[in-house]
Amino acid sequence: MLDLLLRDAKFHTMDPARPTARGLGIWSGRIVGFDDQVESLPARRVVDLGGATVLPGFVDAHVHMVWAGLRENALSVAPCSRVDAVLDVIDRAPGEPGEWLDVVGYDQRGLGRHITADELESVARGRKVLLLHDSGHACVVNRAVLADLPDGVEHQDGFLAESGMAAARALRQPYSLVEMVAAIRTAASTCLAEGVTTVAEAGVGGGLISHSPVELAAYQRADLPLRVRLMVAASLLRDLGAHAGDDLPRGMDLGIHTGFGGDRLGISALKVFVDGGMMARTAAMTAPYAGSDHSGQWYADPDEIRGYIRDGHRAGWQLAVHAIGDRAVDLALDTIAEAQRRHPRSDTRHRIEHAGAVRPDQLGRFAELGVSAVVQPSFLYYYGDDYAAVMGPERADWLYRGRGFLDNGVDLVASSDRPVTVGAPLRAIQFMVTRQTQAGNVVGAGEAVSIAEALRAYTVAGAHACRMEHAVGSLAEGKLADLVVLGDDPHTVEPDRLGDIEVVATAVDGAVVHGQGLW
Repeated sequence: MLDLLLRDAKFHTMDPARPTARGLGIWSGRIVGFDDQVESLPARRVVDLGGATVLPGFVDAHVHMVWAGLRENALSVAPCSRVDAVLDVIDRAPGEPGEWLDVVGYDQRGLGRHITADELESVARGRKVLLLHDSGHACVVNRAVLADLPDGVEHQDGFLAESGMAAARALRQPYSLVEMVAAIRTAASTCLAEGVTTVAEAGVGGGLISHSPVELAAYQRADLPLRVRLMVAASLLRDLGAHAGDDLPRGMDLGIHTGFGGDRLGISALKVFVDGGMMARTAAMTAPYAGSDHSGQWYADPDEIRGYIRDGHRAGWQLAVHAIGDRAVDLALDTIAEAQRRHPRSDTRHRIEHAGAVRPDQLGRFAELGVSAVVQPSFLYYYGDDYAAVMGPERADWLYRGRGFLDNGVDLVASSDRPVTVGAPLRAIQFMVTRQTQAGNVVGAGEAVSIAEALRAYTVAGAHACRMEHAVGSLAEGKLADLVVLGDDPHTVEPDRLGDIEVVATAVDGAVVHGQGLW
C-alpha cells in the first residue's frame, strides 16, 4: 500500500527516461512510480493537486548555513549609506567592555571608502568589534582586535582580507553548539521556503569561514529538516602517521574523506581557498581591475595551496576549490591536472567553486579534467553592474558563465553562496535565462541558457556535484521523495517572471516541511 498518491499535477521529473508525469506514488519516503504504475494501487492518502507544477527539490551546491543563520539575527549596518550612520549603529548597540560585537551588512562601495580601525575604536566602548564584509572575504576591526592579532598579520588601517580576516575570526572563536544549532535551523527554514531540500555546506572546521573546531557536532545535533553535505576545510589535513603503503601523506583523523555519512548528513568535498572575492576586490586576476593597478591576491602562499590540492586528491577527496579570478582558476586547474597525472583516479568530480571570471581558453580545460563549475548566478543579478564595471568591457562576458561552460562540455552547477546573496533558486534561474541584473542591465548576453538547462543546474547537476544523484536531483523510481510545489510552471512563464514564482510547498521524504499543508 502506498503512503501517498499525488494526482493531477504537472510533474517535471528532470529524468530523461520519463520527463513528465501526472501522478506519483510514495512509500516510506521514496518514489514508487508514476501514472499507470501507481494509479490503481491502494494508498493511505490520495491528494489531488489541481494541476500544480511539481519539481524535484532544488539542490543548492554551495551555502554557508551557520553563517547565514547567525547573520539573520546579527546587528546589521546594511541600510546605512554614510560612514557616520554605520558608526552610530555600532555605538548604540548593547554590549559590555571586553565582549565581542559582530556586525554584518558592511559594504564599502556604498560608503565610498572603508571604515578605519580608529573610527571603530571611537564607538567600541571597550568592546572588540568585527565588522564583516558582505563578501565573507574581508572585515574591519578596531584597535583592540588589532592588538591581539598574531605578529605578521597585515592590515590596511583595520581592514583585513582573506587569511588576515581568518586570523581575526580565529580570535573570536568558538561559537557554542547551542548558537550554531539555532543558526542551522534558521538557515534551513529559509532554504525550505525557497524550495531547497539539499545543500552543500561550503566549509566546516577551519579556514576562512569557520565557527568552531567542533562545527560538525552542531549539524549532528540540529535534527536537520533538509539534507546537508559538509565540505571540510583543507586546513584540517595533517600527517596521520599512516602505513607507508597507504599513500596518505596528509588526511583527516580516522582516515575520513569524501563519502562518509548518509543521505541526511554526510561528508562531501575538501574545501580549498585559492583567492578572494570580487566584491572585496581580492579575486586573483591576470590583469588589474579596471581603473586600478591591483589584480587581487592569493588566499595563502601558492605552494601551500598547491599542497592542499595535491594531498587532498591523493588522499581520496573530492576537491571543491574556491577560485574566482582567472589567475586563481589557472592555479586550480594546473594543480588538479598535476595531481591527476601523478596519482590517477576515476570519478573524482572535482569542482571549481565560483569560477567567477573564466577566460575563453580555460573553458576546454574544465572539460578535459572533468571539473564542474559551481557558479552563483545571483551574484550578477544583485552585483552584476559593479562586477562588469571592475572587469571592464573586454572581460565582462567572462563573468559567471553559463552557455560557455555547457557548449564546452562542462557540467554547469548553480548555487547561491548564501548569505552573500539571497539564496532563492528561482531568482538565480531567472538571471541564468535573461542575464539581466536587478537594475535591468544585461551582463554577458551570450552566456544565457535555456530554462531547462538552468533548472538542470539546480537539480540534476547539483546532485551529481554533491555525489547525491542516487537519491535526489530528479524524480525517479527508488529516489527520495523530495519535492517542491510551485505556483506556476517555469517552462511557460515569461522569463523575467521566473523569480516571482511562488513556492507553494516543499516536501522532504514525502512529508511537507514548508508551506501549505497540501497533504
